[in-house]
Amino acid sequence: MEPTATDALIIGAGPVGLFQVFQLGLHGVAAHVIDALPYVGGQCIELYADKPIYDIPAISVCTGRELVQRLQAQIAPMNATFHLGQQVDSLQRRADGRFALTTSGGTQWLAKTVFIAAGAGAFVPRAFPLADCQPYAGTQLHYHPAALPPGKDRAVVVFGGDEQALSWVLELCAQGAAVTLLHRRTQLQAPANVLEQVSAAIAHGRLRFVAGQPIASTVFQGRLCSLTIALPDGGTQELPVDQLLVALGLSPKLGPLAHWGLALERKQIPVNTENFQTTEPGIFAVGDINTYPSKKKLILCGFHEATLAAFGAMALIAPQHPAALEYTTTSKRLHRILGVD
Repeated sequence: MEPTATDALIIGAGPVGLFQVFQLGLHGVAAHVIDALPYVGGQCIELYADKPIYDIPAISVCTGRELVQRLQAQIAPMNATFHLGQQVDSLQRRADGRFALTTSGGTQWLAKTVFIAAGAGAFVPRAFPLADCQPYAGTQLHYHPAALPPGKDRAVVVFGGDEQALSWVLELCAQGAAVTLLHRRTQLQAPANVLEQVSAAIAHGRLRFVAGQPIASTVFQGRLCSLTIALPDGGTQELPVDQLLVALGLSPKLGPLAHWGLALERKQIPVNTENFQTTEPGIFAVGDINTYPSKKKLILCGFHEATLAAFGAMALIAPQHPAALEYTTTSKRLHRILGVD
């Protein structure tokens, strides 16, 4: 596959990455955006989707989800292209000055500039605790229900006990799958209405619940066929498994970013505050992933960083046309970009 050429590639689709799209768009640059999650929003969606935020300028209060929705509406005219559910595996500078990147999905890129807006790192699923089950990832071991093979007769074990796990369980029960919920403890954590639905599904025989910890697995003819569960009373139980869906949440990890040759200080990237460029010309870092004297990990600070990074990048993207300061209140060019002319 031929690499995709772009002026700007943004790694991370959280609030700061989305605002980076907007700032580049004001300069006429349509960015491509890559994120390890299958949806935009980053930490806002993963950590506080429905919790109130009070320090966004001109917005007295909004949830993380609402902030992401507002940012998506703001960047709608910017013609950005999103590539979700992929992680950037490698980044190298080419002889022509551009950066060659590859993703976990096999996509290849050639970018004039790269913007790292990865927050604390890429959000990746917490792994199933039995290492000998990992070879079945993608065939029998999954971290999202969309990855399950089709068919109503699926026998699925869901490992987890929070709201996400229970939501997946209820969705699978509604599809007619034979579902077993496996959790370390008898206590489940979710809103009362979700717990009531799960209790009803158990009572009516649509859902089986097992409390215990997986300690071993059994393979037959090259397929995972059962898990050995350590029960709270000290005994064990063999639990048949055809498809295993793991819902242990996500955790941020630097991952391959740590091996890109960038200077790092305590898992953060030092930047020049003039334009938030890293020690590698053409690579910019904005938001929680960067560090500099008096750095504050606030969304509004990330917005400021994205603004100056966009101006700095234009010297590399279009050196023959220096970026000029224009105001959205008066600039007809910006009005055309925003669709308000």
